[in-house]
Amino acid sequence: MPASVPKRHPPRSTHDEFDGPHQFLPSGRMTVSKENDLPHVQAHLLIQEQDTILGKVNDCLSQCAFDFVAKYQFPIPLEQDKRPVQCPSDREWNEWVFLLKRLATKRRIPARVIYSGQIKQLVTILENSLEMRHAAKHQSRPLKDDRNVLQLISAGLQVAKLLKDAACMQYMDTLYLETERLIQSRKASPARLNPTISGR
Repeated sequence: MPASVPKRHPPRSTHDEFDGPHQFLPSGRMTVSKENDLPHVQAHLLIQEQDTILGKVNDCLSQCAFDFVAKYQFPIPLEQDKRPVQCPSDREWNEWVFLLKRLATKRRIPARVIYSGQIKQLVTILENSLEMRHAAKHQSRPLKDDRNVLQLISAGLQVAKLLKDAACMQYMDTLYLETERLIQSRKASPARLNPTISGR
């Protein structure tokens, strides 16, 4: 029998679907505006207040993830450069998100332990909450507008809901309402600069 000839694979193309047949839309009415020309989005919370609020969301979610992993005894891979987890703060929120996402995609988390069995929604909801961790940890970030702060609290509430953590949900809901009331009071009386945000 003749010696088999190894198959040659065609060279990989650097082109993608956008290099093939395509179309462009009419330019329409949209014009590119300068940043200074964009409508002003209101921000009634001081940067320190935002840090406090988002820090509380971060801590609450870390506790939520810690309790969830402990309750169902999901494995946490040991890493040489990290100490074993003994409390929620032993991992940053983005690390908890990575762990939960890996457990979900590897089908280690059964759908029955997630609210309404929405296991596919879990990864998306977790990713939505990552901006909150970034906002809470990076002090050089720009001031966030009121809606964005409320959206980040709401994202944390959705995580707690999927993980069926009633205490965390209640805390997030209370924090959301307090923050919303604070924003409304600032709108009514801009001179009030000493709000009180409850702790957990």
